[in-house]
Amino acid sequence: MTSGRETSSFDLKDDALHTEEAMGVVLHEDPQWKKRERRVLRKLDIFIGPYLAVLMILSHLDRSNIGFATTQGMAVDIGLYGNRLNIAVSIFYVFYVLVEIPAAMLVKRLRFDLAIPGVAVAWGVICLCNGFVNNFAGLVVCRLLLGFFEGVLFPANILMMANWYTREELGKRLGFLFVALALASAFGGLIAFGILYMDGVSGLRGWRWLYIIEGIITVVIAFAGFWILPKDYNTAYFLNDDDRAVMRRRAELTEQYNGGQGHYTRKDFNMAVMDIKTWIHGIAQMCIMTVMLGFAVFLPVILRTGFQYSLKEAQYLTAPDKFRNRFCCSGGNIVWTSSNSAPDGKRAATVGILLALTNIGGIISGQIYRTADAPYFTFGHSWCLGSLAVALAGYVIMHVIYARRETWKDQMIAEGRDFPPEDFSDRYPSYRYQR
Repeated sequence: MTSGRETSSFDLKDDALHTEEAMGVVLHEDPQWKKRERRVLRKLDIFIGPYLAVLMILSHLDRSNIGFATTQGMAVDIGLYGNRLNIAVSIFYVFYVLVEIPAAMLVKRLRFDLAIPGVAVAWGVICLCNGFVNNFAGLVVCRLLLGFFEGVLFPANILMMANWYTREELGKRLGFLFVALALASAFGGLIAFGILYMDGVSGLRGWRWLYIIEGIITVVIAFAGFWILPKDYNTAYFLNDDDRAVMRRRAELTEQYNGGQGHYTRKDFNMAVMDIKTWIHGIAQMCIMTVMLGFAVFLPVILRTGFQYSLKEAQYLTAPDKFRNRFCCSGGNIVWTSSNSAPDGKRAATVGILLALTNIGGIISGQIYRTADAPYFTFGHSWCLGSLAVALAGYVIMHVIYARRETWKDQMIAEGRDFPPEDFSDRYPSYRYQR
């Protein structure tokens, strides 16, 4: 099928491409376009999203299995006495935080199809090596390196999906990544419960087999990514010529609306730093993740020492009982922030800052459930309750800020104010926030 601009039925004037209404005409009103686009989206949802979701599951399992390993005897075998477990948990997030902002800014230059499976192979090998550590120092080194490579994954996943989906489609797809994290939290205990029965096989403790098996699985699946993930829509093996024409038009419209998708600049970073919404969203996300990551790692310990459950019971009770009564409390904030940031470079910097603040929550989470506070862990539970209150306040404040900015934009449009195209950002009057 010929797909040049001169033969397409979806051509628009260049000046119209700057408006959201023009995008709506192309993407929402033409029945033929909608049919073609739905076909492309189905393919993207089959070949892109599931693989990234699987990597999210593996990354969560490989970082949080320290809690299960501790209850299976690792604490005694390598001397995790006093606050050493808290240190080992928090140290992971040091490099994780440091790498996220540069990763968000640079990973596009390295190609998503190479960077994402590449870092997954690296952390899989490190997870496997965790199964052979014999002292606290070895565990700390492995945790630091694990944080370094896993820190690249999440910003890379978000930015890669932003290159394939429009911002209206992105929220739902990123939501699936957080569903994957929830599944990892739910079934991590069940996996650990099963591997517990390998205790003593080949003379290795069960906790060592936990690291070894999960590390091998990660490496195998990560290598598959070099063939599964395409470089771009022009080289995607699962798209035909008509699909590529659809993707090309979507890319043109998105690039016009977002202000381009070139390499990121210091100006992009400065815009993200100077925007108050970056920090309010970031602090709220940090508070939410303090709670989530704290429970992800320490729930087996809380069940074992606080509620006096047996070793096996503490493993499988980490799986939630009723999925219908669970709802998203972390992913929506990241999607909300990403969808309300433009141009493309500012979005990347904003996501990087947001994720860095998010994982400062990870550092905090490693210190709030202290061994000395067992069995009630009053300090940790109180901290989590306060964190949730701060996050809720942040969301309310952001809703008010977005409403006031939209009012200002409407006023600028009514007055006919002109703004230079080179200054395009989410503060531009034609850019509408998602509230």
